[in-house]
This record gives sequence, C-alpha cells and structure tokens, in this order.
Amino acid sequence: MFVYSDVFIKLVVGFIFMTLLINFSGKGNLAPTSAIDQVQNYVLGGIVGGVIYNSAVTLLQFIIVLLIWSLLILVTRYLKIHVQAVGKFIDGGPITVIRNGKLLVHNCLKANLSAKEIDFKLRTAGVYQIDEVKRAIVEQNGSLTILRQGDGSIRYPIIVDGQIDQDVLELMNHDEHWLLEQLKQHGVANVRDVYMAKYENHQFEITRYDGR
Repeated sequence: MFVYSDVFIKLVVGFIFMTLLINFSGKGNLAPTSAIDQVQNYVLGGIVGGVIYNSAVTLLQFIIVLLIWSLLILVTRYLKIHVQAVGKFIDGGPITVIRNGKLLVHNCLKANLSAKEIDFKLRTAGVYQIDEVKRAIVEQNGSLTILRQGDGSIRYPIIVDGQIDQDVLELMNHDEHWLLEQLKQHGVANVRDVYMAKYENHQFEITRYDGR
C-alpha cells in the first residue's frame, strides 16, 4: 500500500545521506573528474530513487543500504588518494594518443578508443590534420586535451598526494633519482611531504602539505 508518510521519511533520509556524503567525500564529486565518480553518483541516485516508492523496502533496510554504499565510496576515495596503485587502477591516468603528429595506435587501444572515436574527438576540437597536433592526451575523465604544433607544453604534476607519477617522469625522459635530487635542492627531504609538484621550463612549482 502506498503511504505518503513513508515516502516523505525516505526522501528526508536520502537527502541527509547525500548531503553528508558530499561534505565528507568532497564537492568534487558534483563535477566528476573520472568515470568512477559519475558511477558513484548514478548508483546513489538509483538507490534513493528506486527505494522511496518501494513499500517492500523498510526504512531500516534503506538506511543500511545507504550506509554500505556511503562507506564504500569513502573507503574508495581514501585509497585513491593515499595508495597510488589503487588510484591508478580505479581512475587510470592520462594516455598520450598522438605525439608529434603521429597516431599511437597501441595507446589508442589501451584507452579503448576506436579510430572513429579518435577522429570524432579531433574534429570536435577543430583538428582535421593529425600532423597539426604536437600532443593529444586522453584524460582520466575521457576528454581529449590537444596541444597543437607551436603551442606551449601541457603541465602534468610529477607528484600528487605524496606519490610520484612514474608515467609523467617517463614522458619527461627523467627518472626517480633525478626527481629526488631536484627535490633536495628545493629543501624537500621526503616525497610524502609534497601535496603537488609540477615541472615546466626547467622550473619546479612545489606545494607542500604545510603550505610552504
């Protein structure tokens, strides 16, 4: 039997859970930067929307399901930030699909992009000749960043959340030993002290957790 009071209570509970989850997990989930963020939002909306009109699901069961999903999101987010391997597995990372006017087929397949999709993304960005492209990179949210010949360089962080991004180092033709030496010259003894570090035009831009 449909009871408006049950629907109202479930709506209030769902709203409270979504508000708390947004505040605890960060407002970045409202503007997803990766596919997993979008999936989290869809599932949460599906849980709330699919349960509130189902009288067979009790309020207690509804709360338990919300608690389980919220816990899963928070744990996943924590691991993504603090364990680089987990973050790479869940979100992936930027993949270069065009370098110096040459299409990197292996990387296109790695990003699960067909030739038709690559061509569509290039045309959407106003690029009709691949040799016009200095570098094209598939971001972790699926968008394509294009750097044309003659443009400046795209800056990617070498260190994020106290973790070294080996792919970026490889892209720069440097190794971890070089990076550690550079950090020492800038007064940084431990990579884990660094919130984010970028390198461009032979200069480091380092932001530490203590704000220095």
